[in-house]
Amino acid sequence: MKPFSLLIKPAGADCNLRCKYCFYIDHLGGGEKAPRMSDDVLKAIITSYMRTNQNNNYSFGWQGGEPTLMGLKFFKKVIELQKKFGPPGASVSNGLQTNGTLITDEMAKFFGEYKFLIGVSLDGPPELHDYYRKALGQKPTHALVMRGIEHLRRNKVEFNILILVNDKTVQKASEIYQYFRKKGFFYQQYIPCVEYDGNGNLQKFAITGDQWGTFLCEIFDNWIKEDIYRVSIRLFDSILEYLVYGKYNVCYMGNNCCQYFVVEHDGGIYPCDFFVRDDLLLGNVKTGTWEEFSSSPIYNFFGRQKSEWNAICGSCPFINFCHGDCQKHRFGAPNTPRTLSTLCRGWKKFYAHALPYFETLAKKIRVERNIQSSNPIKSTKIGRNAPCPCGSGKKYKNCCMK
Repeated sequence: MKPFSLLIKPAGADCNLRCKYCFYIDHLGGGEKAPRMSDDVLKAIITSYMRTNQNNNYSFGWQGGEPTLMGLKFFKKVIELQKKFGPPGASVSNGLQTNGTLITDEMAKFFGEYKFLIGVSLDGPPELHDYYRKALGQKPTHALVMRGIEHLRRNKVEFNILILVNDKTVQKASEIYQYFRKKGFFYQQYIPCVEYDGNGNLQKFAITGDQWGTFLCEIFDNWIKEDIYRVSIRLFDSILEYLVYGKYNVCYMGNNCCQYFVVEHDGGIYPCDFFVRDDLLLGNVKTGTWEEFSSSPIYNFFGRQKSEWNAICGSCPFINFCHGDCQKHRFGAPNTPRTLSTLCRGWKKFYAHALPYFETLAKKIRVERNIQSSNPIKSTKIGRNAPCPCGSGKKYKNCCMK
């Protein structure tokens, strides 16, 4: 069984905010009892996972909803169990994705002591962040997030900024980038907002492929000027990781979706956070084993669907960088996996514009680190007079080469 990581949702979809674009919004406020992970389920997760052969490296991701709703006592129990059941010499990593509004100084001190890596959702300056990210009663949250970040900084906790690129922020790439730069937020992850209604149409707060491509190109143009050794952008790091080492460190770039497991608050196991559906339930951590989940026909069918991409993808010069993109962005997947990604045009525009620079950077890194490239990467260089891969109909030299 190949190594895998866990994405655990101890409070399910429950959250103290009501962000309009959240894909869990329909699950909130229904009057039902708030979901919370029991001690029995938590113990079953940690003990069973740490019995598997992970090359002595165990990766726990805590997500939601909002995982800090569980309180500090819950995460103290997590560390207690990891210490008790971890094999000798085990390397254990904990990541936590949060809206940041509930982080106290005491909580931050604990996260710092046990080296949690925190991802904080922040969509930019107040007027952009607060447009959609509101608390109950439609109250703005930017100031609350900044308070949480100050607690993290004071306690020397490593954190990244997670930016959801929606219909408002997609128009403000340079403004957002420079805002984070001035704030000293040098670890950034940009996440496209792609949500559909029941008919497969994009929601009003979602973005189009063209918008995504333009946004990424603008972020890249800001970054390449003077920040390549200063600002870490997860997408850019992942591209260089592939070009230098031939490895994928983000799931959507690979050609198979069997990479991690989602564990819900009740112990239910699913193949992906975007596909927590009854027909994709693999079992329960209290009654099944990771070997059974890994060999499940449902899990492996889901994973293989990633490479069942649209026919157009087969001739794309950038196929090695997305393999048809995340299944979430192909509306209807995994039942109709050959649907072209909503973001396809954007990815093409971005890679046509930025990849030549990344290839130069990768070559420099290999020389500096004396790395012999065994990566069978086909050149993605495009002729100056060739049609631009972004689909504009213009020649490359007059379009994304600029």
